[in-house]
Amino acid sequence: METPESAITQSYIQEEAQEILKIAFAKREDDGEMTRVQLMEIAAELGISPQELTLAEQEWKVRHQESQEKQIFDTYRRQKLQQNLTRYAIFGTFFLLINLVTTHGIAFALSILLFWGLFLSLKAWRTFQTEGDAYEQALKRWRLKQQVGQSLSAITDHVNQKWQT
Repeated sequence: METPESAITQSYIQEEAQEILKIAFAKREDDGEMTRVQLMEIAAELGISPQELTLAEQEWKVRHQESQEKQIFDTYRRQKLQQNLTRYAIFGTFFLLINLVTTHGIAFALSILLFWGLFLSLKAWRTFQTEGDAYEQALKRWRLKQQVGQSLSAITDHVNQKWQT
């Protein structure tokens, strides 16, 4: 049994304290939401200055936005893969039927499908790789494409407004 004296002298490294606090917050019996005032009060009790809390909030917002952006990007990549798989199935069926009708065999169509399938499987592998330099480069290209699209859309909207007035 732990005595009050040993509870006072026991100390935790920062990571341990964070994990304990995470568990305690998770077990709270409220609706899971916290106001900014409550957050500031807790930070003050932990010796965290308002400036440090504001910086932490800003960093959390950036991380949260990046996480959401990566989820959207991953969904986009999976949708593109699904479109490619559908295209593969449609064309594959067409090639097989044409090959069956013309030569009563499937050798030519099968060779096309195997070759195409190789590249499709590599694309699938890349789609589900969510770490590494190749993923980061693809994410950067996608972000750039999104920004260019938004800029072009804004320009188009601006021009349309000018023409309407």
